[in-house]
Amino acid sequence: MKTIYGLLGLMVGVWLLPGQTTLAQRVDSEDDAYSTITTFGITTNTNSGIVGGFAFRQSKLLSSSLFGLPQSRYLSVELVNVKHPKELRSSINNVGSGYLDGKENYLFVLRPQYGREVKLFERSSDEGIAISGILAGGPSVGIIKPYYLEVSYGNQTRSVPASQVNGFATSAGETVTGAGGFFQGIGESKLTVGLNVKAALSFELSAFRNNTTGVEIGFLAEAFPTKILIIPNPDPNGSREDGNRSFFTTGYITLFFGSKK
Repeated sequence: MKTIYGLLGLMVGVWLLPGQTTLAQRVDSEDDAYSTITTFGITTNTNSGIVGGFAFRQSKLLSSSLFGLPQSRYLSVELVNVKHPKELRSSINNVGSGYLDGKENYLFVLRPQYGREVKLFERSSDEGIAISGILAGGPSVGIIKPYYLEVSYGNQTRSVPASQVNGFATSAGETVTGAGGFFQGIGESKLTVGLNVKAALSFELSAFRNNTTGVEIGFLAEAFPTKILIIPNPDPNGSREDGNRSFFTTGYITLFFGSKK
């Protein structure tokens, strides 16, 4: 995660670099022929694992400029997994599949976003790098899915919601042997709706005019109406929601690829 924060610092440095004349270079006549860029990407962030989710992005060139710089309408849809900072994978005596100790719910967030992408630096050749600034936001649809555990007693094994497990066993004396199936509990998912906003820099590294590859590096903040229970507070004298959040901030990197029309 230190790498992500280092890249975010680099992003801010690039944003503040002097030389506005260079940043304001006009789009060349060849790039004017491409008005729409559509990409797909894999994202990682400080609230997830190595693969945090997936993203779809589309930028459509507008006829108007912003402070003399070419601008595009920016649309994005992201689906990401948000983890609790105290998630820890465990196993019982190193037997059975690993599971997340104390976890009660998954949190997946679907983020449709709308905003503007402003071209800050246009490459002068096919091998150059184009840099754009992005500001976007939209609703955050939180999908709260129960986390299931596999438990056994004697020769019988079944999967139960983690909320039915106290420590390493259920009230019926069944002991935890590992995690349940990923798709178990989908029908029991609950929804919550919040808002998000992000600021980012996009570095386009494409080697061919009609294709594009690059990275988007940025910072995102989102808020939900109430705290989302991922890992409940184990203290019987406290609230179960203690240690969980309704407001999330994250640094992220998205590797994207796609085409231009």
